Amino acid sequence: MVDLSVDIGSLRLKNPIMPASGTFSEDLADVFDLDTLGAHVTKTITRGWRDGNPTPRVCEVSGSMLNSIGIPSKGVGAFIEKTIPFYRAYKAPLVVSISGNTADEFAALCSEVTVEGVDAIEVNISCPNIEEDGKAFAIRPSSTYDVMCKLRRATHLPLWAKLTPNTGETPEVARAAEEGGADALVVANTLLAMAIDVRTRRPKLGNLMGGLSGPSLKPIALRMAYQCAKAANIPVIGCGGISNAEDVLEFLIAGASAVQVGTATFINPTIMPSIIADLQARLESEGIASVRDLVGTVIDGEQNEGVVFMETAP
Repeated sequence: MVDLSVDIGSLRLKNPIMPASGTFSEDLADVFDLDTLGAHVTKTITRGWRDGNPTPRVCEVSGSMLNSIGIPSKGVGAFIEKTIPFYRAYKAPLVVSISGNTADEFAALCSEVTVEGVDAIEVNISCPNIEEDGKAFAIRPSSTYDVMCKLRRATHLPLWAKLTPNTGETPEVARAAEEGGADALVVANTLLAMAIDVRTRRPKLGNLMGGLSGPSLKPIALRMAYQCAKAANIPVIGCGGISNAEDVLEFLIAGASAVQVGTATFINPTIMPSIIADLQARLESEGIASVRDLVGTVIDGEQNEGVVFMETAP
């Protein structure tokens, strides 16, 4: 049997597959065994009640998706009371995704969700920072470092920093997150994009612009995962357009230690268990003993003799 287990800092995952925040529902427990997954990642929460953005919130674009959900949330109290107890029935580590409008708000929420049953906190620093004219924390190294320092002081739990593709300073932001106290990098959130209905001449999203996810995002997220793995000395979790085992292999070879699956779950609710099974079969057929042997093996001109896969029929 192939060893699919991976280490994300101090956390051991039975396999490298987990959901992307906001794309996973507890209702999927009726569809497949949630302990099949390497980890559980919750929908992003905020400290207080949040309604989210105006409708329409989702639209299709050329095989991918635009969304502008706006992080609706029932608040941290409801989350601790109802959501965390649900996940206590499972063995897979629980990763709680949080968002805040300011660094202090982020830190306060981080402290509040540092409770029994939570194994790590994913900090969505790709969300707007109202103290920086609405620019995401992770757009700049300086704001990334500042917020991560405050978050680090607020909890003893592992911190996963979710980065944004809407920056031209990916390596610098990755290093700033690590220096500020991140234990892993989630690369990346959605890319800011837009679509217009030519018949009505109105944007297809109620909030005008939204985040691009799905296959169109994958080459960008893959490039970012590679850059972050080179720039930082903490694990990278690839996220963006992953829908099959081949996509997972690309991210692992690029330097990611694990991946998150998002938009593909909307198309096929059992896609994650299928990917895990396909990944196991693929590695067995190649005679690869451990998925960890693939991480960072891209042949990139730095004398890295990566694992070579046999050609498969189209």
